Amino acid sequence: MDFGVVLQTTPPSARVVDLAVQADRLGFSHVWTFDSHILWQDPYPIYGQILDRTRRVTVGPMVTNPTTRDWTVTASLFATLNEMYGNRTVCGIGRGDSAVRVEGGRPSTLAALRDAVGVIRGMASGDAVPYAGSTLRLPWATASQLEVWVAAYGPKALKLTGEVADGYILQLADPQITAWMVEAVRAAASEAGRDPDDITICVAAPAYVTDGSAESAEHARDQCRWFGGMVGNHVADIVSRYGESSGVPAALTDYIAERKGYDYNQHGRAGNTHTQFVPDEIVDRFCVIGPPEEHVKRIEELRDLGVDQFAVYLQHDDKEHTLAAYADHVMPLVNVQQDARS
Repeated sequence: MDFGVVLQTTPPSARVVDLAVQADRLGFSHVWTFDSHILWQDPYPIYGQILDRTRRVTVGPMVTNPTTRDWTVTASLFATLNEMYGNRTVCGIGRGDSAVRVEGGRPSTLAALRDAVGVIRGMASGDAVPYAGSTLRLPWATASQLEVWVAAYGPKALKLTGEVADGYILQLADPQITAWMVEAVRAAASEAGRDPDDITICVAAPAYVTDGSAESAEHARDQCRWFGGMVGNHVADIVSRYGESSGVPAALTDYIAERKGYDYNQHGRAGNTHTQFVPDEIVDRFCVIGPPEEHVKRIEELRDLGVDQFAVYLQHDDKEHTLAAYADHVMPLVNVQQDARS
């Protein structure tokens, strides 16, 4: 099973690069970042620095969107990084949240998301694609290969993911909800004539390693509560689009009843003041909190549901310790090394 890490591009950028270098050295396979160019620094120049200073990690946004960047520019950017560093990029994409809402915009339509996946992946892989009434290609990108993974929660977005995406990003670590979401993606893939096993499944959530005490668990929950607020933005969109009978598990929709709004100035920030509606139960379900053995148990449960990668959100006050604890006490127990001789 792969392990990734998700970083905010909060200044100084050198700190972000240093965390990525640590992740590479400790055996993580992917380094993801937010892509919200007003709230934080633009991630794409930072990817070049990360790739230049690491040996094996794949980098990409979790997630970009079809609205704030021209699709051909996005494709050219990934193809350029691939030419420089040997196909070590992946494009995570969704309809858009903070990157568009901070500007006063709205998430893209699913139709635009579908088209963006095809254009970005095709052009960044050296293919000719239809775009704005023409056929375009990057003639210098023949050796580049790019996968596009789609982040989704709602039923129509899950269907789109199964039909066109190379991977699926689910931003929460609740096994019950994961099982429902993964099954929806796989069913859509089968209906579209695709092999469901060809779609990489990535679960991303905050992880906080504690000493097992009630006090440390309480502190960890407070550090990770922001995540329930972030997920609540997407859930609120689903409810507004489809109503209470959206088909999404009640565990994902019920908790937002007390939601009073959202302040993007505190988006993705530990200790923010607008996520008090998120109860401890949701923090425990959506995030992974506890001593290392609890992390191993949850991740193995997710793996049994078909999850191929667990990506750790590092938006809390214990970043280095979390990376080290995963490298020493979680990853080796999930990916048990085989004996040299039997």
